[in-house]
Amino acid sequence: MEPMTTASSQTRSPIPGSDKAAALALTPVSRETEARLDRYVELLLEWQAKTNLVAPSTLPNLWTRHISDSLQLLTLAPSAKAWADLGSGGGFPGVVLACALAEIPDARIHLVERNAKKAAFLREALRVTNSPGTIHPADIGDSVDRIVGKVDCVTARALAPLHQLIGFAEPLVKQGAKALFLKGQDVEAELTEATKYWNIKPQLHSSRTGGHGWIVELDHIERRLPVRSTDGVRA
Repeated sequence: MEPMTTASSQTRSPIPGSDKAAALALTPVSRETEARLDRYVELLLEWQAKTNLVAPSTLPNLWTRHISDSLQLLTLAPSAKAWADLGSGGGFPGVVLACALAEIPDARIHLVERNAKKAAFLREALRVTNSPGTIHPADIGDSVDRIVGKVDCVTARALAPLHQLIGFAEPLVKQGAKALFLKGQDVEAELTEATKYWNIKPQLHSSRTGGHGWIVELDHIERRLPVRSTDGVRA
């Protein structure tokens, strides 16, 4: 009976095994982390039927499009133990990072998500994967100020334009956190807009997962003061 059950499960799954293999080739993980990610993906597919956690069109490439995309952040901050994920949504990158860091002593992921259904999913995802994390079910501005303890990295994915993300992350970066924002092909335009409001020296990293994705790395954020004209009126 076991082969029949396995074949049935594979038929129902919208994710081909080749996608998982490709993702783990790009961003290798331990066997224990892989097992946690498997449980996370299984839970996500169950909840996806009633709560829109990811775009349905991306399900066939879930591992490469979402999981590997999240895992690559670890290579840019290999010693980071405490992360804050703003607008966690379906758990990318927050839950994925929690799964990967579950064996690291004192690791902790802060997942900020104001949508009650998504926050409930995130809580269940941390439970079934036995991964370290704290859910903050509130607006980002309120939660960032309430995060207790040192944060090594603050991240966000598909949340808001870059200039807004920088504003959200500013309190944590001023306390020593590194910002790592996953952005798409419009990153240059977003950086141009962001420099109207912020003094920043961004480092850009091309996404390992291909396409036109980028990671914006920021170690320092300073609010740009309004320019005043000679007659004292703001320009």
